[in-house]
Amino acid sequence: MTAATCDADTLRQLRAIRRALHRVPELGLHLPQTQRLVVEALAGLPVEIHTGRGLSSIVAVLRGGRPTGSDRPAILLRADMDALPIDEKTDLPYASTEAGKMHACGHDLHTAMLIGAARLLAERRGELSGDVVFMFQPGEEGDAGARHMIEEGVLDAAGDRVRAALALHVFAGLAAFGTVTTRPGPIMAASDALMVTVQGRGGHASMPHAARDPVTAAADMVVGLQTAVTRRVDAMDPVVCTVGILRAGTRRNVIPDSAYFEATVRTFSRVQREAVRQLLPQVIHGIAAAHGVTAEVVIEPFYPATVNDAAEVTLVRDVVAALPGTRYQELAGPLTTAEDFSYVLEQVPGAMVLLGAGPRGIDLDRQAPNHSASVVFDDDVLALGARLYAEWAVRRLRDAVPASHHFHPTGGAEHAHLV
Repeated sequence: MTAATCDADTLRQLRAIRRALHRVPELGLHLPQTQRLVVEALAGLPVEIHTGRGLSSIVAVLRGGRPTGSDRPAILLRADMDALPIDEKTDLPYASTEAGKMHACGHDLHTAMLIGAARLLAERRGELSGDVVFMFQPGEEGDAGARHMIEEGVLDAAGDRVRAALALHVFAGLAAFGTVTTRPGPIMAASDALMVTVQGRGGHASMPHAARDPVTAAADMVVGLQTAVTRRVDAMDPVVCTVGILRAGTRRNVIPDSAYFEATVRTFSRVQREAVRQLLPQVIHGIAAAHGVTAEVVIEPFYPATVNDAAEVTLVRDVVAALPGTRYQELAGPLTTAEDFSYVLEQVPGAMVLLGAGPRGIDLDRQAPNHSASVVFDDDVLALGARLYAEWAVRRLRDAVPASHHFHPTGGAEHAHLV
C-alpha cells in the first residue's frame, strides 16, 4: 500500500473510527472521549504522541527515515475534532447518542482522515525526508483551539518550526463528491462580533414623544449598518454584517429603557477589517444622537481571515491531478465562513482545502448543508482525504525548501496585506 492507495480494509477501519466518533460528539476544548479514541487509533504507529495541557488536543510526530542533515524540514497536517450544539435529525444507525450534540460539520471525518494519513505515511516512513506533525485540534467551533495549540507549541513539536501546513474541510452542497476546491489568497473571512446596547428613556407607548425610544433607534441602527456596508465599503473588498440577536421590551404598550443587538462582521483584508472597526461605531453613534439616545458599542475580535499561500495551492492542485477518484476545481471566490486554521496560516505558509463529501446521486442544491441537523456525508470520502493528506506530505517534504522560504509571518509575504 502506498500513499496513493487506500485499500478496502483500511477504508473499513477508517469508517469504523469515524462512526465511533460520530456517536459521541463533544463540544469545545475538552473532548475526553474523542481524545481517547484518537490515541487508541494511533497506537502501534511509530509516532511520538503528546496530549494538550489545557485542552484535549493530540499532537503526533512521525520522524521520516531518510537522512537530511542538520536542516531537517517538518510539515503539519491538521484535523479539527469538536462537534456542534445541534440535535441530530439524520436517523443514521450511527447517529449521535448525546442529546444536543452532533458532528454536523464533518470534523469526525477530518479526524478519521488524519488517522488514515498517519497510517499511510508510517508505511512510507523510509521515504520521508523530514518529519510530519499531526495536529488533532479541539475547539474550532468558536473556541480558537488552533490558537491554544500554537501557544502550547504545536508548530515546533518536531523540533524546528514546521515549513508548511495543510488542512482539509469536507462540505456537503458546495462541490460534487470527490471534488477538491481551493484558491490562493483569502479563502475564508475574518469574523468579529459587534455588540450594541442602546440606552434611552422608557415610557408609555401611547406617548412616545415623552420618552426616548431605544427600539426605533436600534431598528434604524440595524438598517444603517446595512446601508453603510453597501455605500461606504469598496465592493471589491467586501464586508458582510448580519444582525443575529435583537432584544428589547417586555410589553407591547411599554417603551423600554434599553435595547440590545449583536451582529457578526466578516472581512477579508486587514485594511478593511480595521476600517470597519472605525466605521460601524461611527454609524451607530450618529444614529443614536439623532434619536436622543446613547449607545455602547463593543467589537470583539474573533478569527482572522484564512489566507492560502499560492505555492502551496499549486502543490495541492498537482497532487490532486495524480490521485484517482478526485478532481481539482478552483474556488471562484472566498467563503464568508471563518476558520481558526487561520491562526496557523498567519505563522507558516499553507492551504485550507475543501472537499466535496455530500451523498452521491443527490443534486448539490438538495443536499443538507454543513451545520444542518440533517446533513449527511458519504463515508467513502475518508479514503480520498487520507490519500490527499498523505501524498501532499510526501511531496511537500520532498520539495522542501530552505528555512528562508518566501513566507514571512511578520510581513512581506505575497499576501501580507491579508490577515
